[in-house]
Amino acid sequence: MIRKTIVTPLLIFMCIVGFAQTTSSTKSAEGKPKVMVMDIKAEIDPRMLRYVKLSLEHAEKINADYVIIDMDTYGGVLTDAKEIVDLIMDFKKPIWVFINSDAASAGALISIACDSIYMSPGASIGAATVVEGDGKAAPDKYQSYMRSIMRSTAEENHRDPRIAEGMVDERVVIDSIKQAGKVITFTTNEALKYHYCEAKVNSIEEILERNKIKNYELDHFELGATEKIIAIFLNPFISGLLILCILGGIYFEFQAPGTLFPIAASLVALALYLVPYYLNGLAEYWEIITLMIGIILLAAEIFVIPGFGVAGVLGISLTVMSLILIMLNNDFFNFEFVPFGDIVKATFATLGGLAGGALLLFFGGARLSETKAFKRIALTDTQESSQGYTVRTNEQNLVGKTGTAYTVLRPSGKVMIDGNVYDAFTRGEYIQKGEAIEVIGTEGITLKVKSH
Repeated sequence: MIRKTIVTPLLIFMCIVGFAQTTSSTKSAEGKPKVMVMDIKAEIDPRMLRYVKLSLEHAEKINADYVIIDMDTYGGVLTDAKEIVDLIMDFKKPIWVFINSDAASAGALISIACDSIYMSPGASIGAATVVEGDGKAAPDKYQSYMRSIMRSTAEENHRDPRIAEGMVDERVVIDSIKQAGKVITFTTNEALKYHYCEAKVNSIEEILERNKIKNYELDHFELGATEKIIAIFLNPFISGLLILCILGGIYFEFQAPGTLFPIAASLVALALYLVPYYLNGLAEYWEIITLMIGIILLAAEIFVIPGFGVAGVLGISLTVMSLILIMLNNDFFNFEFVPFGDIVKATFATLGGLAGGALLLFFGGARLSETKAFKRIALTDTQESSQGYTVRTNEQNLVGKTGTAYTVLRPSGKVMIDGNVYDAFTRGEYIQKGEAIEVIGTEGITLKVKSH
């Protein structure tokens, strides 16, 4: 009786435990831990910032349990690195970084923002001094900003903020760790010793094994074809080529109005120039509006306002300025944290595109009519007199006659002489409607005139 009393509850307990284990293993089988891996193995710039944004959005979409950054970078743009840090700090699930060689400068900042740091043998982290395009240290205002970010990020993740600051400022002295005159760059073993690394590992799989994550589902995030194309068009050199296409398309449309293909190519180039920068948060609304105003002023100068004056100069200035600003991460003309090298690249890309466009117009304009494509869309046949064609010439000699400009001559238009209207052109000068003119020659049925 006693035995029965003891055995019965024991059997019930074992059944409950067995059911719980079965349920647990079934749940584990149905819901594997999801691990998403993203690469930071290039310069930290707007392209990398967009990649990180899309990666973390993907991680949220698939409900990833862990995110691992595969890191190997020498750094990049400070402002873009700061935005990446903010994205990492705001992410709800654990983010670990695997430094698979180097995490220098902005790479060190991003690594410190992660919940855990793992390093491969022979890897390094540190050397976070802000430098300009020529490799020299940037002014102290940049260093101060970087020190504060490094310090606050380290504090947030319970790492020694003095060490983080010492990775930026060579003046910082830390007993037994750092002397004055050098910035901190830790090897893997040094990072372990001073708690800037959780473990030395050889692979991402080893990180997961150390954290007892088994039977997981690994998702390596990569950009789609569209995003890869967008990243290509963020290259300043490509931007310069697009500017050249924009100018060339507009010019050739002016030369052969109604052709449509050149202006269509120009509009496509403009879209390819603006959209990638807009999606990456570089092209602000006011910069795009400024560009459109500049183009409108140039069009008005060409088609409406005779001569070349304030509208033309202002149009060129606004267009060039906006094309440069669109490529820079400025805060309404605040270039405090925009690297000087980026300003130089954007300026050269824009001016290079404009110069290339001018050369294309100068050397290519005359050859346009000789191309097969142009001959397919333009009337290029000649009408020879031997084929029976004739041309009507002015029946009277009008050289020396005076009259008035019937329309604006820019430099061609129409003039009125003795109550009759004639086609006319000038030697290059602009003549306003109603101004007095004098005929100085004839070419077929067209009069060559000058101001009288």
